[in-house]
Amino acid sequence: MGAADFRVGGRIFATLASIEQGYGNLMLTPEQQAAFVAEAPAVFLPIAGGWGRSGSTHIRLSATNPDQLQGALYAAWKLRSEKNAAGKAKPARKR
Repeated sequence: MGAADFRVGGRIFATLASIEQGYGNLMLTPEQQAAFVAEAPAVFLPIAGGWGRSGSTHIRLSATNPDQLQGALYAAWKLRSEKNAAGKAKPARKR
């Protein structure tokens, strides 16, 4: 879709699709999202609409620090890795 993305096993766990608005995007569970937002509401916020209700989360790049960014990316990567290992991930689309 024209934006940088980060993948494991061919599946996206984070993107820079909202970089022009100053956000990175993380694919988390709703529970993980709630924990990140509660801990740092100035840094993390749900993406609007259904994506956000499913756990997709903006991270304000200018407001985060390296530890927050690393922790959030690790959480999204680990979630995707576990889903892939469990065979729950859909096969990656061919490009």
